[in-house]
Amino acid sequence: MYKLVSEKIAIVGLGYVGLPLAVEFAKKYKVIGFDILEHRVKELMLGKDGTLEISEEELKNVLSSDFISGKGLYCTNDSKKLNTCTVFIITVPTPVDKNNRPDLTPLIKASALVAGVLKKGDTVVYESTVYPGVTEDECVPVLAGNSGLIYNEDFFVGYSPERINPGDKEHTVANILKITSGSTPEIAEKIDNLYKSVIGAGTFKASSIKVAEAAKIIENAQRDINIAFVNELAMIFNRLGIDTTEVLNAAGTKWNFLNFRPGLVGGHCIGVDPYYLAQKAQEVGYHPEIILAGRRVNDGMGSYVADQLIKQMIYNGMHIVDSEVLVLGFTFKENCPDVRNTKVIDIVRKLEEYKVKVCIHDPWANSDEVKHEYGVICQNGESKRRKYDAILIAVAHQEFKELDLTNLCKENTIVYDIKSVLPDTMVSARL
Repeated sequence: MYKLVSEKIAIVGLGYVGLPLAVEFAKKYKVIGFDILEHRVKELMLGKDGTLEISEEELKNVLSSDFISGKGLYCTNDSKKLNTCTVFIITVPTPVDKNNRPDLTPLIKASALVAGVLKKGDTVVYESTVYPGVTEDECVPVLAGNSGLIYNEDFFVGYSPERINPGDKEHTVANILKITSGSTPEIAEKIDNLYKSVIGAGTFKASSIKVAEAAKIIENAQRDINIAFVNELAMIFNRLGIDTTEVLNAAGTKWNFLNFRPGLVGGHCIGVDPYYLAQKAQEVGYHPEIILAGRRVNDGMGSYVADQLIKQMIYNGMHIVDSEVLVLGFTFKENCPDVRNTKVIDIVRKLEEYKVKVCIHDPWANSDEVKHEYGVICQNGESKRRKYDAILIAVAHQEFKELDLTNLCKENTIVYDIKSVLPDTMVSARL
């Protein structure tokens, strides 16, 4: 039986995935949380989490000013303070480049950083979503080459994919069953026991690292394909003059009908991960049809929504150039501040091509981050002071369900609700 309490854990990457995991482990172990962003480290040590995943009370309850002894979480951007850790868990992003090809740069850099403090007997666990083979074929050589240690003799690795759902306060890290795996049977057991000690929902030990990697990548690819299907249905039913929501509600009365809804597919998981699987498939000589078809449909939804709104405005006899449109919501999903890979920007860009004046309102989004990442401005303070030719509800924030639109509407304002937030009497069109 492993003496788990003696493990000292490093969490590399303190974002939406790393921080909740670090907080959970810190309740039982000494945890050193590492992030390259100094401002992120400073805010966390003050008990503040800008991602809103962890409450101030919960964070302060586990924070520690000591990075050597006792249990609790100590955050730093100094990699040298990781050299006493025995388990390293890497939770960095795995994005795609402008051509939708996997970009492993953050993962490789994190591996090199860990290699600089790796010792005999240490274990490195990856949580970042990757295609099968990345852990052993791409990351292990970096760990071994930069440390001078021998894989599966001096150090060991594992893979335990993250299942964080940003903004979800019910399905938190401790409440979601965790897949684990290791590079040897003994290490797989050790890693499984380690996660089992903090994950209340339990664990599932996969037979190999590649199986665990594959299981994660298909979770998000499956959701992407299902959403693409209902998005395509929405486009078909729109041409037929049928309300998609009513169709889905009717079909949903059957016990085994899957309850997916049309909409934008952004974020750092569902809108990205299928490209990783497609890349690996193509490397081994198979061209994936369904996976990439789903991606094409979902990637085109922002432009489709903008075009539909413009058509509605034209039907109402509006002059499009210099018309004013209020876009409600900019984050990639509801009740969450995450703007990574948001597809609302596709709507904004397309409307701007029509020379429309777009006003963005989102109480959840950080205005500075939106401007830095996308070059557009969230006019949260100004947006409610005028009336608009059209209002487009792009994100189903709770605030929007209670918003009184009457003060924002002109006599013939179009209200386009792509998330079915508002009652039928208030809406001109839906997706």
